[in-house]
Amino acid sequence: MKVVLISDTHNREIDLPEGDVLIIAGDLTKNGTRSQISMFNDWIGGQSHKYKHKPVAVAGNHDFMFETDRRHAESLLTSCVYLEDQMLVLDGKKIYGSPWTPTFFNWAFMKDRGEQIRHYWDLIPDGLDLLVTHGPPWGILDDVGRHAKQHVGCEELLRVLTEELKSPPRFHAFGHIHEGHGCHITDKTWYYNVSVCDEDYQPTNPATVIEI
Repeated sequence: MKVVLISDTHNREIDLPEGDVLIIAGDLTKNGTRSQISMFNDWIGGQSHKYKHKPVAVAGNHDFMFETDRRHAESLLTSCVYLEDQMLVLDGKKIYGSPWTPTFFNWAFMKDRGEQIRHYWDLIPDGLDLLVTHGPPWGILDDVGRHAKQHVGCEELLRVLTEELKSPPRFHAFGHIHEGHGCHITDKTWYYNVSVCDEDYQPTNPATVIEI
């Protein structure tokens, strides 16, 4: 299955390659307003002819309405299948999506580090082909700072993926940290930061394509 991965479009439109399915790892919009969700939905709807399956999306910290009024937000996102701590099976491949990230100011889908956010990572099932979260695990494609780099990913997510799942996901896609765009390969999981926008919110990064 050819999977096209993007994240952090923030209502920017980019050229997308063809594939079996398009997956968006959050921050679809600038602020998650009704008009911005509709704008994103129209753009994705115009790309649907490139894919065998309906696009799949999780929300991110900018997509406020998905947290405050999920039913309304989903009613506007008719061009995508929306996942929030849920699994979807496509062509026999298990895909799980979750929007949460560690608390940073007052954005959407944020939980404090430790037990609060750990609750959501404990829901991740074994044996996934693709895990899609908005944010990265700690220490993997999560550096911020133009000069003094520091890790800002989630320690609890890393612990679950590397120490506690009996069968960790084959692939893990995320965004959130624009500076981290790229790939990190381990013997168990291939990690991809698929942020489209750079740290200046310019859509400079291309879509990522993987084969599952």
